[in-house]
Amino acid sequence: MKYYLIVGEASGDLHASHLMAALKEEDSEAEFRFFGGDLMSAVGGTMVKHYKELAYMGFIPVLLHLRTIFANMRYCKEDIVNWSPDVVILVDYPGFNLDIAKFIHARTHIPVYYYISPKIWAWKEYRIKNIKRDVDELFSILPFEVEFFEQKHRYPIHYIGNPTVDEVAVFQETHSESFADFIADNRLENKPIIALLAGSRKQEIKDNLPDMLEAASVFPDYQLVLAGAPSISLEYYQKYIGGYHVKILFGQTYRLLQQADAALVTSGTATLEAALFKVPQVVCYHLSPGKLISFIRRHVLKVRFISLVNLIADREIVKELVADTMTVANVRTELRKLLFDEKKRHEMLDGYEYMAERLGDPGAPHRAAVEMVKLLKK
Repeated sequence: MKYYLIVGEASGDLHASHLMAALKEEDSEAEFRFFGGDLMSAVGGTMVKHYKELAYMGFIPVLLHLRTIFANMRYCKEDIVNWSPDVVILVDYPGFNLDIAKFIHARTHIPVYYYISPKIWAWKEYRIKNIKRDVDELFSILPFEVEFFEQKHRYPIHYIGNPTVDEVAVFQETHSESFADFIADNRLENKPIIALLAGSRKQEIKDNLPDMLEAASVFPDYQLVLAGAPSISLEYYQKYIGGYHVKILFGQTYRLLQQADAALVTSGTATLEAALFKVPQVVCYHLSPGKLISFIRRHVLKVRFISLVNLIADREIVKELVADTMTVANVRTELRKLLFDEKKRHEMLDGYEYMAERLGDPGAPHRAAVEMVKLLKK
């Protein structure tokens, strides 16, 4: 069968590549065409456009690139119709993908599957109308989404587990290097590591990294190591590093988490990854103006937490410092607890175990592929 996939960022490229590999195991004649990235290309098929050509985030960048965005949407729609796949598989990235779903539903008979559902439970809940109308099958990777979609909105979905569990498990099975080897390979100091994961987008890095560095730089017995995002240049990071003593590692986030003693993490999938690697963390998310955003968060957002760790557990496991609570002093206080308070560390690690139980076992891409092929063969 012919599968057309659309992703819009690095995490989607990772998840989609594993789904494609699983689909090849279930369907020996699988053909792929996609808007994606290098990891998807490594699995096979034809890349129409790289996700880096789509990834405009924030009001001003989107406004400045509207012509390009609309041109990409138009080209994607035309390409799908011309290739006539057996299914279109959308991966997260709702701003782009829901528009594609609307077109495919209205103009063709091609089924639309959504792998990694849009997070409409947090904001833009009104999009459920579009999903019900335009998406034939939705595959969820977060357990609490089952209640949201099926009970609240009467829309049946497939919970297939979380692919990050698979990705971390595979890494841990195949990488058993020592701390000594890791620091030697990267020319690091022989000190415990505080990992900094400041997000994958320029605005997140600009807003969060300076305060993270200032907060973490007062612990002389530890070294700071920053996980570089694949789409961000070294030059961009250097604008915000200043005189801080910090090492930047690109393409080594999992290696870094495997060796870190603690982490400062901007909210996103990285919070879940840190938890699965059992790294005590503080979630840092600066928003400006802080107090206004805090008010909006309390009264507009539909969820109690912003980190996936707390959302999955449905209780506070990791400390979230958001908007007006995201200050250097607060980050430093929470980080000090994680470094020197053994009781605090063990409480968080116990919470991670509970969260992992709720996520379920590895095997999400395989379960999704089996279900997709079965549905398509009906």
